[in-house]
Amino acid sequence: MQLKELSERAGVSAASIKFYLREGLLPAGESVHATRARYSHRHVSRLRLIQALRAVVGLNIEQIRTLVKLADDGAPRLELLAAVQRTVLGLTPVSSGHGDTGTRAGDAVVRLRNWPDAPSDARAALDAHVSQMESLGVPVTVELLDAYSKALDSIADRDINATAAPEDTNELILTAAVGMHLHGQLVLKLLALAQASHAIGRYKKDAESTTLPHP
Repeated sequence: MQLKELSERAGVSAASIKFYLREGLLPAGESVHATRARYSHRHVSRLRLIQALRAVVGLNIEQIRTLVKLADDGAPRLELLAAVQRTVLGLTPVSSGHGDTGTRAGDAVVRLRNWPDAPSDARAALDAHVSQMESLGVPVTVELLDAYSKALDSIADRDINATAAPEDTNELILTAAVGMHLHGQLVLKLLALAQASHAIGRYKKDAESTTLPHP
């Protein structure tokens, strides 16, 4: 297909496509003429990925370039998923030196769920967050970690299963990035609703019991 058809199929303006080509986000098409190139369904897939990462997840051009370069360079799926998670969730890379010191809470949750005891950006982020909570006097008990991790383990299993299907790396990144962003927000919204519901159930009854009856 030529540029006009590519634009129509992907729902992206020709000007944007040319910009993505210049920025290296979109691979060049097959040259058929000095001023024309032929594009394929993979270009459509890449454009849909770029648009979703920008509009839905909110990534910038440099962040998108980093992810698609990993895909184009043939990075292993585990490395690619780790990069997507790091970028979408804003995690600090372990290589920066922030993942060297674990916490008792981090060790405990790994044992509780039988998760691999391996360094990762996510593990470093958990350890850093737990350390901050403890420095503020907010207790992080094993019981708390058990309850939270048990619920989230099944959610994570569903999310990762969704990334096992796509063979196209564009679809893999799209599924993982959009899923991590939207599912993460869904978990937070459900938690907020659960907290509000428990608060209403507890304190509304208290308020009603202390309200004086009308004469």
